[in-house]
Amino acid sequence: MTMAEKTSNKTVLFNPFSKNNPVIVQILGICSELAVTAKLEPAIVMGMSVIAVLAFSNVIISLIRNTIPNSIRIIVQLVVVAGLVIIVSELLKAYAYEVSLQLSVFIGLIITNCILMGRLEAFAMANKPWPSFLDGIGNGIGYTIILVIVAFFRELLGSGTLMGYQVVPQSFYDAGYVNNGLMILPPMALVVVACIIWVHRSINKDLQED
Repeated sequence: MTMAEKTSNKTVLFNPFSKNNPVIVQILGICSELAVTAKLEPAIVMGMSVIAVLAFSNVIISLIRNTIPNSIRIIVQLVVVAGLVIIVSELLKAYAYEVSLQLSVFIGLIITNCILMGRLEAFAMANKPWPSFLDGIGNGIGYTIILVIVAFFRELLGSGTLMGYQVVPQSFYDAGYVNNGLMILPPMALVVVACIIWVHRSINKDLQED
C-alpha cells in the first residue's frame, strides 16, 4: 500500500467523525436521533447495529459492484441491507432481548436509513472493499457519536439517570431539583442536535455558510 493510499484511507475513516459527519454536516439519519435517544443504552446498541450493517453492506456491495445491472442497483442494495438488518435483529433478540424491545421497529428501519443508502450509492459502488469497509466504519462511528451525545444529555437531564442507573444524587431532589420532562420528548432531540451543530460550526469556521 502506497503512502497516498494510506493517507486516503485515513481520511475516509476519520473524516466522518467530525469534518464530514453524516448527522451534523450532511444532515442525514435525523429520524433515529429523535426515536432512540431518550435513553443511552438503546442509543449505543442502535449505533453499534448501524456500524455493523453499514460496514458489511459496503463491503458486499463493493465486491459485487461490477456485476450489478445499473437498472436494479438500488434493489440489490436494499436486499443486502435488509439481510444484514435481519441478522442484527435476531442477534439482539437472542442476546439483548430487553434492548431489542426498547428499539422495537427502529432496528428494522435501519433499512431506510439514508446514511446507508447514501454510502452504498456514493462510495461502495465506486471503490474497492477495504476503503468501502473503512468508509462504513467511519460513517457508522460518526453517526453513533452524535447518537450517544444526544442520548447522554436527554437521559441525564430528562430522567436523572445514565444507562438506567441513578446519577443525580437524591440530595438534589430533596433540595428541590426536578427532572426536565421536556428532554424525554422527541422534539428535544432536534434541539440537542441543533446545539451540537451550532458548537461544531463555531469551532469549524470552514463549514459556516456565507
